[in-house]
Amino acid sequence: MSKKNAILHFHNDEIELPILTPTLGQEEIDVSTLGSHGAFTYDPGFLSTASCESKITYIDGGKGVLLYRGYPIEQLAEKSSYLEVCYLLLHSELPKADELAAFKTAIHKEMSVDESVKNIIRAFKPTAHPMAMLTAAMAGLAGVYHGTIDITKAEDRLDAAIKLIAKMPALAAMCFRQSQGKDFIDPCEDFTYAENFLHMLNGEDNKPSETLCNAMDMIFMLHADHEQNASTSTVRLAGSTGTDPFAAIAAGVTALWGPAHGGANEAALNMLESIAEVSRIPEFIEKAKDKSDPFRLMGFGHRVYKNFDPRAKVMQQICADVLKETDNNDAEIFKVAMDLAHIALEDEYFIERKLYPNVDYFSGITQSALGIPNNMFTVIFALGRSVGWIAHWHEMLSSPYKIGRPRQLYMGYGKRNYV
Repeated sequence: MSKKNAILHFHNDEIELPILTPTLGQEEIDVSTLGSHGAFTYDPGFLSTASCESKITYIDGGKGVLLYRGYPIEQLAEKSSYLEVCYLLLHSELPKADELAAFKTAIHKEMSVDESVKNIIRAFKPTAHPMAMLTAAMAGLAGVYHGTIDITKAEDRLDAAIKLIAKMPALAAMCFRQSQGKDFIDPCEDFTYAENFLHMLNGEDNKPSETLCNAMDMIFMLHADHEQNASTSTVRLAGSTGTDPFAAIAAGVTALWGPAHGGANEAALNMLESIAEVSRIPEFIEKAKDKSDPFRLMGFGHRVYKNFDPRAKVMQQICADVLKETDNNDAEIFKVAMDLAHIALEDEYFIERKLYPNVDYFSGITQSALGIPNNMFTVIFALGRSVGWIAHWHEMLSSPYKIGRPRQLYMGYGKRNYV
């Protein structure tokens, strides 16, 4: 860390604030002592505020860079697997062959779900949103393991991480099958992580095809972590109170549910369904350009990535492979999706505003081609992101930390007397 200081002139004081130099990225001014000088910073949406120090994920939105523990997402997508990435996020280094084998064995041993948690999901009506079921199921895990996890011990935290990663495919599949009015399916010892998820989702005894399993594994990997986003920040904030890890993750699930965050891929598919036909694309392009029209292109652009989403480039090829494998290339909805993406990448209006197709756009199309309904997309996002959430929770508790307590700019009444 650098010992440079920034000077803030506040009233008649000259306040020195340390300038922190990260491994990568912009310098950051440490304003943690401002309160003792009678001032707080004001930053709605935390657009310019670093809430923590982390060594897990780095994003350069201007250059379209995403690194997990220093490794570019493109390299991991080409050479790695989701469980290998899980190990990387939790342990800082890629696993050796024996370490990965042991990690996979530990995951498989913890895949089964307690009957009490199954009953929580069964209590929901099929019409309930699967994310509501997943939130309740996560709280159920907190009940199952209450009092058995000492969050001050690294080994207990890593054991909780294993349990979470292992049970998420079963929980996600149960949410889907409950919404379909179908019985739950247990995991199979001989199947890989992605194979097990598709098996528990669809109930087929035969192994799903390599293309479809690879697509699912890639969706998990590309969503595994994304720095201090809304849901990860929520997990950290909840975890800073010392709460149970599964309770903190439940908070993250609810934060992910929103259409501006994890629900973006569901919103993108809903948009494509509203367009319905290729012939109507020009009409909706004009609506998107009309500021007075409430219609917006969903799945285009990104709050962080300003030029392109590196995950989208990987997901676009996976999407093409799945459409071919499932004979969906000629389906009207997918023609609409691909034509709309092509137009957005060439139209000056969208280029100037950096409205390019993002990972949510292509992952939503891919999941739809796999026969997964729109309301399950965010559940699958949560499945992939669960390792990122628990890795950040583990990292926070591995060092001294403080309970999160944001400040506010109060603009209400001053003190007044009751009459």
